[in-house]
Amino acid sequence: MRKKIKIAQNGHNTIYEERRKSMCELFGVDSAKKIPLNELLREFFSDGTEHPHGWGMAFFYGNAVSLEKQPQSAVTSNYLKQRLRAKIETDKMIAHIRLATRGTMDYENTHPFVMRDNYDRTWTLAHNGTIFESEVLEPFVATEDGDTDSERILCYIIDQVNAAQDEKGAALTKEERFALLNRIILEIAPENKLNLLIFDGEIMYIHTNYKDSLYRCRKDKAIVMATRPLDRDKWKNVPMNQLLAYEDGKLIYTGTKHEYEFVDSEEKMHMLFLDFANL
Repeated sequence: MRKKIKIAQNGHNTIYEERRKSMCELFGVDSAKKIPLNELLREFFSDGTEHPHGWGMAFFYGNAVSLEKQPQSAVTSNYLKQRLRAKIETDKMIAHIRLATRGTMDYENTHPFVMRDNYDRTWTLAHNGTIFESEVLEPFVATEDGDTDSERILCYIIDQVNAAQDEKGAALTKEERFALLNRIILEIAPENKLNLLIFDGEIMYIHTNYKDSLYRCRKDKAIVMATRPLDRDKWKNVPMNQLLAYEDGKLIYTGTKHEYEFVDSEEKMHMLFLDFANL
């Protein structure tokens, strides 16, 4: 296995290496032009040994999505090995490797998730974290395709977008979509671990409320986001507790700063252990 990239803070490594073993991982790109991604993706997917429950990639072409995913380890997937040998250049994408805490090891539970709203806009979501408490997500247990808390987040987003568009009688503008997602983040962030990458065909949204678990790196006209630094370039922590929105590699909106940082506790770790034991 290739050596993991680490960054130093005041002469000490971050706590990433330990946290990496207990959570999914995210990767995203938003750029004004296509960039080569093979090396970054190989490094990202090399963590598949310790994240064996699924891998996925979503490539975006305007409102169209090309979705590739399997409910197996990235390092054992012959399809992914062949895919990474071919040239991969794109301007917008989301990737994910899964370490299941909730939901069985099935295709329907493998990230990213894709849904369309009632004005035919395509939304794609990948999540790293766990929903411990959220009454607004509970109704979607009965309607989601799989059985993950992550898919229910996207179900709720689509539900709220549809309701807002029905009330308006027209599709939401990008400013209105950002405001709606900002409200949803404030609703579901309390008591929950909420690292998210979301793309709506136009805007890439990113959010974290878990310290040292999501980074970003400027590469020419691109912004690259990942759970850990993937090369020797200058990676910085994504700002905590605030929804960000990028378009063509540029930060266009920043959301409301909230105080719902997720902090690990013995009680929540016990809940995760019980869920994992039942997979």
